[in-house]
Amino acid sequence: MRSTRLRHIGQLLLLQVHEKPYDCTLFGLTPCILQKRAMTRGRRIQDRSKKKRVHDLEIVTEKWKILSKVLLVMEVLKKEPEQIIKLRELEQYRRQINLRKPHKVSDFIRKSPKLFELYKDERGIIWCGFSRQAEDLVGEEEKLLNDHSKRVAEYITRFLMMSIDKRIQIDKIAHFRRDFGLPYDFRAGWVHEYPDLFKVVKIDDTEYLELVSWNPSWAVTELEKKTLVGDEAEVSAPGMLCLPFPLKFPPNFKKVFRYGGKIDHFQKRPHLSPYADARGLSAGTLEFDKRAVAIMHEILSFTLEKRLVTDHLTHFRQELLLPQKLMRLLLKHFGIFYVSERGKRLSVYLTEAYERSELIEKPPLVLWREKVQSLIGYRGKQKRPAIFNEFSDVEDDNLFDDGGGNKIAYKAIECDDSNRILEDEEFSDEEMEIGDVYDAYKD
Repeated sequence: MRSTRLRHIGQLLLLQVHEKPYDCTLFGLTPCILQKRAMTRGRRIQDRSKKKRVHDLEIVTEKWKILSKVLLVMEVLKKEPEQIIKLRELEQYRRQINLRKPHKVSDFIRKSPKLFELYKDERGIIWCGFSRQAEDLVGEEEKLLNDHSKRVAEYITRFLMMSIDKRIQIDKIAHFRRDFGLPYDFRAGWVHEYPDLFKVVKIDDTEYLELVSWNPSWAVTELEKKTLVGDEAEVSAPGMLCLPFPLKFPPNFKKVFRYGGKIDHFQKRPHLSPYADARGLSAGTLEFDKRAVAIMHEILSFTLEKRLVTDHLTHFRQELLLPQKLMRLLLKHFGIFYVSERGKRLSVYLTEAYERSELIEKPPLVLWREKVQSLIGYRGKQKRPAIFNEFSDVEDDNLFDDGGGNKIAYKAIECDDSNRILEDEEFSDEEMEIGDVYDAYKD
């Protein structure tokens, strides 16, 4: 009897799955209503943000991805004693440069002759070094980094002030080195230059940067500095804030009216200052989420280009009490942040800092990067590597012989686009050519 009853229940559930009408009384059961559970559909972040793309910022992302490769090669050369390296040794940095096969590092170097020069020694080994323009830029960057040192020391101190334990791993801070404008040797020397602000401590064989003294005048957010004036901007203990975040939507975004009420409600809701103690907040509450938005807004304001790789932000969930689903929060507040999904890593922008594809306020280090960007790429045929002979200033064409009297042929590549770097497909995960980027995003 029991097995028959269970079989009838199984038939009933089967009818429910196929959405056929049924009568519970047929099986001797009490009349009931079975509700089918609605299943949620998971979607990729790329699919969620596809309809909200800001073409101008996608161009910025593409240009930065190309520039970052060049900057890494420049860093490799600067670490060498004579600032030159064998061309084949650069292959070991393929992963750091993020250059996929079949693209060769050597081809990548040859496409920027205004920055890098190739020399061939008497043994036939090709070396890579800086051009004269690049050497001038390297010297200029060192000066700019020194001038920016005090400002970035303030930002790192404020970063520590926002953390729960007032200490952060140095390895995690290293992810922000380029974005904050930290010097290349910041681990070895720079972290010890400001003992009145922070110090290096070692816990379980891990080095941390720990706050030494709290500065009340620095416990004021960048949003407060821009919004409050006069007596309102007086320094006080960090607590609750009720300041709206600047919003900027793309011109083609027509759905603001649908979310207008929710946006207005969020903007009017008070939130805890990023510099206040947040241990009492519960994860998942509106207060917790708005404080997380305030922290991300503050960190992005510290960066040179008001942009960060989202992976770097997720490293600080524990130190800054950020939500586990941080990306969902960034996508939700589309008017404050913009997430670009191009490539392997996602980048988040502070929308208020940009006017179309241009950064509104450009610090000197950003202007320096634009100079480097202007020297990437070439026109005309690719030249042969110059022959370097330490015993003579005269070029010797015989060094291009293979020993049998035959000349070594170097492939000549025609290039019509001065900013051309890689030859990838238009919307692959790799980089696009700068000219194609502008064409692809034209309305």
